[in-house]
Amino acid sequence: FFTLARAAGLAPTLAGRGPYTVFVADDAAFSKLPAGTVESWMKPEARPELTRTLSYQILPGTVLAEDIGKAIDAGGGKAQLATMGGGTLSATKEGHKILLTDGAGGKATISKGDETLANGVIHRVDAVLMPTAAT
Repeated sequence: FFTLARAAGLAPTLAGRGPYTVFVADDAAFSKLPAGTVESWMKPEARPELTRTLSYQILPGTVLAEDIGKAIDAGGGKAQLATMGGGTLSATKEGHKILLTDGAGGKATISKGDETLANGVIHRVDAVLMPTAAT
């Protein structure tokens, strides 16, 4: 994720004051993407798509897993999370786990939440969250 953030030019933003909440997919999640996806994102001409995809993994402010859980409960089982990329993630619960549904219909589970940093929080997820297809 962080290598891609540098390629997208987002590293200075993420290193900034924040606060931010970032859903960071694990290496196994990136390996589930279609072959060549990550490599193509590293090309300069793919920077807009990469930036759009990575900014979809970021929420403004510090949003702890407990906050997401409370929003799901308050929303009758579902919460909408507005991303910095202008998209929306749907959050639901599956047992005690928080499940995120992206704009493309993919699902990711928060596998490890609330890694607190000076400028926000990281939640580890088991899938790369994808925005709706660009128009």
